[in-house]
Amino acid sequence: MEDGKSTGPKAKWWSRPTPGRATRTTPDESSFPVEDVPPAAGSAGAPTAGLPVDTAQPSGGEGSVPDDSRATAVPAAAGPHAPAADATGPVPAVPAQDRTPASGTPVPEAPAVGPMTSGQPMKPLHEPDEYSTPPYGGPGPWAPAPPVQRPVPTPAHGTSVPPQYTGTNGAGTPAPLAAAPAAPAAPAPGFTPPPQQPQAQHPQAQVAPAPLQPQPAQPTQWLQYDPWGAPRQPLTTNPGPPLGADTGRKKQRRGSLLVGAVLLALVAGGIGGGIGAYVERNGGLTRIELPQAGRDSGGRAPDSVAGIAASALPSVVTLHVSGAGESGTGTGFVLDKSGHILTNNHVVAPAGSSGDITVTFSGGETARGEIVGKDSGYDLAVVKVTGVSGLKPLPLGNSDNVRVGDPVVAIGAPFDLSNTVTSGIISAKDRPITAGGEKGDGSDISYVDALQTDAPINPGNSGGPLVDGKAQVIGINSAIRAADSGSSGEGGQAGSIGLGFAIPINQGKRVAEELIATGRATHPVIGVTLDMKYTGDGARVGTKGAGGNPAVTPGGPGAKAGIRPGDVITEVDGRRVHSGEELIVKIRAHRPGDRLDLGLTRGGKDLSISLTLGSATGT
Repeated sequence: MEDGKSTGPKAKWWSRPTPGRATRTTPDESSFPVEDVPPAAGSAGAPTAGLPVDTAQPSGGEGSVPDDSRATAVPAAAGPHAPAADATGPVPAVPAQDRTPASGTPVPEAPAVGPMTSGQPMKPLHEPDEYSTPPYGGPGPWAPAPPVQRPVPTPAHGTSVPPQYTGTNGAGTPAPLAAAPAAPAAPAPGFTPPPQQPQAQHPQAQVAPAPLQPQPAQPTQWLQYDPWGAPRQPLTTNPGPPLGADTGRKKQRRGSLLVGAVLLALVAGGIGGGIGAYVERNGGLTRIELPQAGRDSGGRAPDSVAGIAASALPSVVTLHVSGAGESGTGTGFVLDKSGHILTNNHVVAPAGSSGDITVTFSGGETARGEIVGKDSGYDLAVVKVTGVSGLKPLPLGNSDNVRVGDPVVAIGAPFDLSNTVTSGIISAKDRPITAGGEKGDGSDISYVDALQTDAPINPGNSGGPLVDGKAQVIGINSAIRAADSGSSGEGGQAGSIGLGFAIPINQGKRVAEELIATGRATHPVIGVTLDMKYTGDGARVGTKGAGGNPAVTPGGPGAKAGIRPGDVITEVDGRRVHSGEELIVKIRAHRPGDRLDLGLTRGGKDLSISLTLGSATGT
């Protein structure tokens, strides 16, 4: 089949123009296979006009040795199938335009070779290569190796590739990207590329040179970039001194910041202090006023607790007593303008005969007090102050007019809290109570036919007034019943449980008058000795008196009325008596010289007698 290629004889790779006849050496058939030589550029299907073609055909196939006939050959263009050099012949020079072009470079057409002049020696196309550069000589120096190129990972299809980071130039400024390696330039004249192994082809196969196509540019990811040899890569892109460098500028800046902070704190403190002072003096930056009732005249009804307290407080005093081994606090009230003050005996007892008593009035004035007289049987004492003017005596009421349920107000200094006012009612009358008895002989026992009240009374209230709704004294607060120790005097430290006891003012008035007049008080007596161990109902007269004396005093009020040892007294003026203490309380509630009606039992019989009370000096 005709494909437009020449069908004439092909030039062999060893066919070379030579001057005259020269001896040729047969090449090794196994080393160099026959290669088809393409027609010269510019021919359509036949050799270029005027060029002789070797028509000798090997008789023995590809490996046959040709005859010794003269033959000429057209030098082939330099390319991947350049003819091998003869072992003995001169090395022809390869035109520069016949060298292998770079990728994408257009290939110019090879000029036609003119006819060979017969009879003249042919001049070699190339000068002899003194370096024996292949393919016409032995191995020689090679072209310098291209720069090292390291691949980078190829991103997925459709992913944009950011520009490569090249580091900085040492001062923080990014260095420009290294230029991509240029395409290798054409070799200089006189350089022959290394030989290529010829490919075995069929003797009759005609291979057309493939047209050179422009090669695609190298992918952008193949850059001349060496991450291990790149310049320093700072952590930040801001130029400046390395981290951790302690420069003078930083120290100066820290000092300035510290001074500024101190000044700011001082200014803020001054402003805050000024604002605080203003708020404290003026009640805030914004004045807030809440609705409030106006001031009244301060007047209260005279029978109200406030009215009673306002009337009685100026006459109430607080007593501070100190002696050789003990001290105490109590309350008293002014009896007259002479400076006499009534209080309890157990309040002034710690002073003894040489102690100090300080009297403090409700207005805060103080004065020294002296004991005028005292009586342990009634638990009452009178103290006098001198050099004090403007005293206001507290009016005295009548305890016989008191009824259970009447409102009362107690005033005193509980636990040394002076001018304390409490209120309540009269919860009972004629309560026989005893207090004292610390000496053991009974001489200091107090027998009181007391008024009971639920107005809170505590230690320190002793000697203070218990006033009625008219601000008149009806009793002297003397004792309380504690929850832990039963009935007790002021010595008990238990708080009030609503059981307070006061000496009726009628008894207190009589005793106070006697103490002011004589310094001593008299006790009413019936002239008998009672058996205090008797546990039956009533008060039994003993069989013997103190010191071996008879139980019924001869010539006394009892002996005159017919009382005998062993009699049991059960009534006084028609009121039942249940114990010896109760009989004493009932008798001391009267004055000496008062007449009493007694009921008694003798030998199982009830008797009634009448007697006149005698008098005995108290202690």
